Amino acid sequence: MTDGGNRGFDLARLLAERGAERYDLHTRHLNHQLPRMLHTLGFDKVYERAEGAYFWDADGDDYLDMLAGFGVMGLGRHHPVVRRALHDVLDARLADLTRFDCQPLPGLLAERLLAHSPHLDRVFFGNSGTEAVETALKFARYATGKPRVLYCDHAFHGLTTGSLSVNGERGFRDGFAPLLPDTAVPLGDLDALRRELKRGDVAALVVEPIQGKGVHAAPPGYLRAAQELLHWYKALLIADEVQTGLGRTGDFYAYQHEEGVEPDLVCVAKALSGGYVPVGATLGKDWIFRKVYSSMDRVLVHSASFGSNAQAMAAGLAVLAVMEDEEITANARRTGDLLRERLAALVDRYELLHEVRGRGLMIGIEFGRPSSLKLRSRWTMLQAARKGLFAQMVVVPLLQKHRILTQVSGDHLEVIKLIPPLIIGDAEVDRFVTAFTSVMDDAHSGGGLMWDFGRTLVRQAMAHR
Repeated sequence: MTDGGNRGFDLARLLAERGAERYDLHTRHLNHQLPRMLHTLGFDKVYERAEGAYFWDADGDDYLDMLAGFGVMGLGRHHPVVRRALHDVLDARLADLTRFDCQPLPGLLAERLLAHSPHLDRVFFGNSGTEAVETALKFARYATGKPRVLYCDHAFHGLTTGSLSVNGERGFRDGFAPLLPDTAVPLGDLDALRRELKRGDVAALVVEPIQGKGVHAAPPGYLRAAQELLHWYKALLIADEVQTGLGRTGDFYAYQHEEGVEPDLVCVAKALSGGYVPVGATLGKDWIFRKVYSSMDRVLVHSASFGSNAQAMAAGLAVLAVMEDEEITANARRTGDLLRERLAALVDRYELLHEVRGRGLMIGIEFGRPSSLKLRSRWTMLQAARKGLFAQMVVVPLLQKHRILTQVSGDHLEVIKLIPPLIIGDAEVDRFVTAFTSVMDDAHSGGGLMWDFGRTLVRQAMAHR
């Protein structure tokens, strides 16, 4: 086939002709509840383009992205270095995915990743965060010869069957049983961990150093103590860094915040993609990989059809280069500290604002029961209908009035999670704090459109009971 391929396909023309049907197409052919939810919240925007930490709509209005595609867009959207790398790898016409050769890009990316975790030795490349967790679960079970994996209450590790088995949120698990024989323990509870380990059948503990749901960090000293307990009982520590890894928390990996922690397996994904090509990676110790791949007969005992593809590897290499050249991790630490400090200073000012927590550019803003009678009665009304409605009431005006995209941190939680691109700076901090202060002022005024929207949410919640 000559350059240009099939002249009958024109992507630009297709989008121009059919792009306006986007919400109808989703309603008819995909998850029909997504457009319904977006319409209910007023989130059914039409974004025309994106760059860095911003979107633009058809009217040319900009929107600040404090969500980063659930953490995928660590470098923001369309970083020029990553774009150039993908153009270069496509133009190179590599003999990719032959399945029976060893291309250089996977080895080069593994080498760069492992340089940030000197105690780890090998990498398996898959296509997503949940695949990275699935790989870790399989490797831990095989390497230890034990069946059970422990996880923490409120954890999120993915939604495929294995990773769902270590998901601490019942809402995701309901209706999908039977799952794997895994057991939840409270985050930070070493006694509970010890009790389960004494049963002798535990292969590993999988843990997020900072939980995405609610933005709760493991208590100081917990990861190291858990590691010592696990190794005493010949079990492994799996660090799920799918969201917290690659600079998000101000360290390359979040577990590195605590001295002496050296997980046996580490899962990464999201930001490694550069926002373009799905990729996941499971890093591990040499002896684990040697057990799993113990002979030539077992060379394909765990593999992925699209794993280690050239586009994903090129994107990952470009991401790591940008992180070093532009000091992305240091920026996340500095900007995150600034944003968290400015938000924390508002806690005493607003009685509905309970706590600001997190690390780096992973920040949780938690709301709580107010003290004044008028606000307390409205808060009680919301809580009686459905916990989490007030946080949703904050997210909506941030988008509608201030053009800032955020998310509620989890179902039935009064917590907003901020996970913006790691490239944001003082201007974005100023914009968010100004907008958030305005929304809090409206909430504490006791009237207006915000509480009218709250009553709408209450009616909808009651109707779906």
